[in-house]
Amino acid sequence: KGRKFIQANGGAVTAPSWAKFWLSVLGVHEWEGVNSIPAEMWLLPLWFPFHPGKLWCHCRMVYLPMCYLYCTRFTNPKKLDDPLLQQIRQEIYVSSYDAVRWDKERHSICPLDEYSPVTRLQKFLHDVLSWYETHLSLHSLPPFSWLRRAGVRTAMEYIEAEDLQTNFIDIGPVNKVLNMLCVWADAGCKRSPNFFRHIPRLDDYLWVAEDGMKMQGYNGSQCWDTSFAVQAIVESGLAERFPDTCIKAYDYLSRTQILSTPSSQSSRAYEYENVEKRKRFFRHVSKGGWPFSTSAHGWPISDCSSEGLKAVLSLHSLVGLSEKSTYGTISDERLFDCAHLLLTYQNADGGWATYENNRGFGFYEWMNPSEVFGDIMIDYSYVECSSACMTALAAFKKFYPHHRSDEISGALQRGIRFIRSIQRPDGSWYGSWAVCFTYGTWFGIEALTTAGCSADDSSVRRAVKFLLSKQNSNGGWGESYRSCVDKAYDGSEEACYGRGGSGVVQTAWALLGLMAARVRLPEEVRAVEEGIKFLMSMQTAAGDWEQEGITGVFNRSCGITYTQYRNIFPIWALGRYDEWKSHAGK
Repeated sequence: KGRKFIQANGGAVTAPSWAKFWLSVLGVHEWEGVNSIPAEMWLLPLWFPFHPGKLWCHCRMVYLPMCYLYCTRFTNPKKLDDPLLQQIRQEIYVSSYDAVRWDKERHSICPLDEYSPVTRLQKFLHDVLSWYETHLSLHSLPPFSWLRRAGVRTAMEYIEAEDLQTNFIDIGPVNKVLNMLCVWADAGCKRSPNFFRHIPRLDDYLWVAEDGMKMQGYNGSQCWDTSFAVQAIVESGLAERFPDTCIKAYDYLSRTQILSTPSSQSSRAYEYENVEKRKRFFRHVSKGGWPFSTSAHGWPISDCSSEGLKAVLSLHSLVGLSEKSTYGTISDERLFDCAHLLLTYQNADGGWATYENNRGFGFYEWMNPSEVFGDIMIDYSYVECSSACMTALAAFKKFYPHHRSDEISGALQRGIRFIRSIQRPDGSWYGSWAVCFTYGTWFGIEALTTAGCSADDSSVRRAVKFLLSKQNSNGGWGESYRSCVDKAYDGSEEACYGRGGSGVVQTAWALLGLMAARVRLPEEVRAVEEGIKFLMSMQTAAGDWEQEGITGVFNRSCGITYTQYRNIFPIWALGRYDEWKSHAGK
């Protein structure tokens, strides 16, 4: 059945570029059918309009090992001897393997996979590089061969730096296995010490779910989930009832702050925090931030750092709790480091991106070679990242009113202008990291109200109107992942998870947004109360809520399963309601 589907859609020659790359590595596809990934691009001066060091870090760190494997034409050493590989070559192509005209199929792509079509400019550049790589084989002739070797060595040096900075976890699963393969290939297809350091970190990405083994899109979301959970618990007034839980979470957040503990500062990763090496390997400041997953991962993110900071500050508001920590109270200096990091993350447009500042230009997207992902070439300012940083800086300012106060105030004002600038005419914000407009609109409202905008602010009122217009008859909210793909709200019942087109996670997000907006008109109060009733009706006898479906997303077309969201956000919404209802209607 699978073979029939593949052949009915043109065979392996119409697979996306990443699939062609992997098939070539495996030995069931030829490198002549893969568009060039020249390692020489790493030798370009940084002032050059296009430089790979200006790419979004996830994109950069995937194409880095890809260029090494492509330029060395690495392929499975058993390509010609393994009978299974020979059988695969016979099965996944429409014609015979020897009859495939590889260079003619470089641009072939099945329409089912073409989410982000490759532009004419990119195809032209690939055709030019095809002459360089294949027709004239210039890369193998001096002086071009010298550049090729220098580019390959630079790429390998960068791969080794990424491995050390992340304790061989690497930024994500794609470059994790690619880096591991490069290390093996560079050692002459032998198991080197660094290869053995890679092996135990494979387990970081493996996840046994209800429906079998999966490779995660990250090495977990531990810090992200913990930060949200802590804020939900504290705001709901439950911290006093569960002090041991809060102390354990505080200990975890203390251990997880990047390059901020004695153990992390004694690691090889800390050596790469100096200015020279950060410039050499295109890294932003890391010290003081919090990760999406674990400290060992080593990549801080703007919103993860912000939520981590807010979680710590919320626990510091509980008298005496931090003193019971195994590691002692997190020092002011460590929190100052995080505030500094957040200030450095702000872009020229007033918003905040993910891992780094925006380094590239919009025309980079014209050269997106992936076909299956959108907006991956540069790091953009997002409503979620901007809101998280703004609310964190506002919370930090309350605790430390005299530390860089003017800088923080200025950053918040620029952030407000950015948030207003990207609000849609219907009052919503597009959410890039979860599904979708409900999520983005909650963050947009939180940013404005926390930064000092009133409940009567025009942007806030438009956002409230949007959320109210999407409430379902059962009191809840629901939204399909199609909203992320199409960039247009899709709340059709058949496309949503939950009951009657409503899901508990999106209902909680909408309620959090409405209550952050301090809604008070009778019809708005009723909407909140109906949403709360829906959440309560969906709670199970065990006390939690059912897993309803995918609520996370990245790069518009890839879903993320956050199994903790179904409990964290309903608890948070219910807890906020308990406080909000005493002021509603006044």
